Amino acid sequence: MQANPEFDRRPLPKAFVGALSERFGPRFSLAQAVRAHHGHDESHFPDALPDAVVFARDADEVVFIVGACRAHGVPIIPFGVGSSLEGHILAVRGGITVDLSEMNQVLAIHAEDMDAVVQPGVTRKQLNAALHGSGLFFPIDPGADASLGGMASTRASGTNAVRYGTMRENVLALTAVLADGRVIHTGGRARKSSSGYDLTRLLVGSEGTLGIITELTVRLHPLPEAISSAVCAFPDIVDAVNTVIQTIQIGVPVARIELLDALTVKAINRYSKTTLRESPMLFFEFHGTPAGVEEQARTVQDIAREHGGLDFEWASRPEDRTRLWTARHDVLFASLNLRPGSRGISTDVCVPISRLAECVDGVRADIDASGLIAPIVGHVGDGNFHCVILVDPADPAEIAHAEDLNRRIVERALAMGGTCTGEHGIGIGKQDFLLREHGREAVDTMRLIKQALDPDNLMNPGKVLPPA
Repeated sequence: MQANPEFDRRPLPKAFVGALSERFGPRFSLAQAVRAHHGHDESHFPDALPDAVVFARDADEVVFIVGACRAHGVPIIPFGVGSSLEGHILAVRGGITVDLSEMNQVLAIHAEDMDAVVQPGVTRKQLNAALHGSGLFFPIDPGADASLGGMASTRASGTNAVRYGTMRENVLALTAVLADGRVIHTGGRARKSSSGYDLTRLLVGSEGTLGIITELTVRLHPLPEAISSAVCAFPDIVDAVNTVIQTIQIGVPVARIELLDALTVKAINRYSKTTLRESPMLFFEFHGTPAGVEEQARTVQDIAREHGGLDFEWASRPEDRTRLWTARHDVLFASLNLRPGSRGISTDVCVPISRLAECVDGVRADIDASGLIAPIVGHVGDGNFHCVILVDPADPAEIAHAEDLNRRIVERALAMGGTCTGEHGIGIGKQDFLLREHGREAVDTMRLIKQALDPDNLMNPGKVLPPA
């Protein structure tokens, strides 16, 4: 599905421009360069620039912006750092982008309770820097140094979700501004509550379509006493996946277990100057006590050998681990480097762990049959994997061919009881799949929620829900 940047766009009302110019001064911008920065993300969709950008510094300013937008019928698109892979921040119906990057304060760290209160523009690296010396860390690691508001909005996860969960499990409460300007607080700092409807979970993953997050309370975790990382090569990708399945099914508490196919390893060797064996490979990380880490590693080594795995290559020093995981996090850019000038259509299916080998094997066959370049990589410990399908952005026929491959991958995952998106969200790219996955009745229920909270359809319009 392609975004249409010219859909239902209207010039900003003069009174609206005047009101925001007076309130925000130079933090309200109509400049082409500023608009261009906020109308581009990491997806393959065409750029769609907002009509203006405003930089908010606190919740009261967000309330003012939302009120002005409501009064004048102007769409509102929240923006963190712009690392979206599904077009979430594209202004497909014009309007104003609310840049939250200046709302970047760590408001409180409650070390005894292992939680922190942050503004939405705080990034994961910034929070972990603030936690230095506390013995705690925030584990959710999607690769990009994304803002926590954006991560919550897309229900993001990452390489260590198999051990620590996703944003769904790690956001305790939110403060958000609704479309009518009301400010709601969805909960407190208690680790559990059966009080009323779960508004936190409603907003986590709503992609800015129900409100703008202005504060988050997030769960923290103890830093492990010992950490060890390793890589293991396999003769075939299915052997690697079967190692993952057995590891998870017997309950080894791995912190990270990442799959890379041979093409992905080739890409990161070229891009990150690593010297890994160019065959299907698993990246592991183990957290715990020194004895616990040793036991986990020994168990996984035995499982890997049963499935044809070669000897583990260890990265025990912090600098070696950093280099290894930096290479893993650079997979998108490494993949794009395989075909300079290309854009990537990133698939994001997730299936039950028992169907993972069958799904990956089938997807590999689909890729081979398509003739397209599409490295496979994934957080396979929870059944989630990606293909980065490389396309020429100026070739509509090739894009259509790639989207057909993506459709086949999603249909395969759905037939196995999986989902079209494990962590990237729906945005503008997966709306048809949302309907296939959940059915008409469930999607209509989502529409009722959207209509109740945003009757004028001003909050990030054109995202998540397919046209009625």
